[in-house]
Amino acid sequence: MSRRGFNNELYIKKQSENISKRIKEFGGKLYLEFGGKLFDDYHASRVLPGFVPDSKIRMLCSIASDVEIVVVISAEDIEKSKVRSDIGISYNEDVLRLIDEFRDMGLYVGGVVITKYACQPAADAFKNRVEKLGIRVYLHYPIDGYPVAVSTIVSDEGFGKNDYIETTRPLVVMTAPGPGSGKMATCLSQLYHEYKRGIKAGYAKFETFPIWNLPLKHPVNLAYEAATADLNDVNMIDPFHLEAYGSTAVNYNRDVEVFPVLNAIFEHIEGKSPYKSPTDMGVNMAGFCIEDDEAVCEAAKDEIIRRYFAALCEKKKGQDNESAIRKIEVIMRQAGICVEDRSVVPAALKRSEDTGGQPAVAIKLNDGRIVTGKTSELLGAASAALLNAVKAIGGIEKKQLLIRPEVIEPIQRLKLGLLGNKNPRLHTDELLIALTISATANEVSRAAADCLSLLRGAEAHSTVILSQIDEDMYRRLGINLTCEPRYQTNRLFHK
Repeated sequence: MSRRGFNNELYIKKQSENISKRIKEFGGKLYLEFGGKLFDDYHASRVLPGFVPDSKIRMLCSIASDVEIVVVISAEDIEKSKVRSDIGISYNEDVLRLIDEFRDMGLYVGGVVITKYACQPAADAFKNRVEKLGIRVYLHYPIDGYPVAVSTIVSDEGFGKNDYIETTRPLVVMTAPGPGSGKMATCLSQLYHEYKRGIKAGYAKFETFPIWNLPLKHPVNLAYEAATADLNDVNMIDPFHLEAYGSTAVNYNRDVEVFPVLNAIFEHIEGKSPYKSPTDMGVNMAGFCIEDDEAVCEAAKDEIIRRYFAALCEKKKGQDNESAIRKIEVIMRQAGICVEDRSVVPAALKRSEDTGGQPAVAIKLNDGRIVTGKTSELLGAASAALLNAVKAIGGIEKKQLLIRPEVIEPIQRLKLGLLGNKNPRLHTDELLIALTISATANEVSRAAADCLSLLRGAEAHSTVILSQIDEDMYRRLGINLTCEPRYQTNRLFHK
């Protein structure tokens, strides 16, 4: 099994204590900006082996009666139909998914904020859709000179133009589908409006990355830069913290840039700021919970390479992200790594070379073994690799037949006949259905099917860009997949 590098139990304990302490420092109301993801934080679980993706939400559920959640989304992301790469759905859809998830957990959602709103048609359509579902929607507008024109920002022409979010609970959590949505600006706008109404309120930030008490170029912090390469985020030494305390702390450019704005708001209202640096604003305790730095470094380096392949594939699919690719290449040099350091990459390329250039997939199991699969008449490479992986985990002979021909044949007839497909090979979803059917009458097939859950956390690489069906299935199985930036054919349309 992969080594645990992070103590999740200690993290929950330390993080809960630190948040409780911060809430007490502000007697009236606290706006808590949650950076990253409240749950499904798979980036954190990949770079910090042992981190549980829903750790943050567990803490909130313990104080649910005091919590109100506001979901923030940028109108620009709505307009671009931006997609969450880890679960494959748009930010628009993820807002609705998040609301459903929060409600299922017993948490109250107060509304949705659309930031950077400038009458974009897609934003208007989304606003109408959400309001028809009975959810309040608030609009926040671009502010000229943000974040440096403090006198304009902290005025009726700046934050004053934004809708006031009517909250009712002492702890207001600002969250979003992804980075760059405008959570901090929304919090600051609320502070401005609250104090104009005579309501005392405070602000704090729960941001997992970058980890402030790790070195600037630590692989975990570099992996965060790679993950946000499209946002041009840059990790940096917090200059305010260095000046105030004489010690270094890592933050990132957007927090450092906006810190004078936060100070100006507090000074305008109270005559002084409770914070001396952007790092002071945070409540992150993750750095204190790393128990195996070597394991964490290895995991973070692998994540950087994953992000690089993802950016290359996005470019191949037509996205203009050349600057993100160049940035991740610089990060890889800083980390001292290359794509071949991801062990499944050379394994997949070698299998493809050995089969005359046919598509191939390599999967690294959690015990370190690597299995491969190639394209055949019956199976695509992704399906073949999955089948070989469960055989390896279950100690099943590689030549053992797991799926009966009488199960495969009707699926192929359906694909080629009624459904009109040209490719008779089974995709991963079809393979798993066929395996499950075979398992009803075959103990060996049943044993193989039972091994599917043990693939979570495995690493995989494909020599071609896989179909969306195969990518989604690997993601749902918990396999971290990368692909070479090329298609299997030279056709113009790929699905």
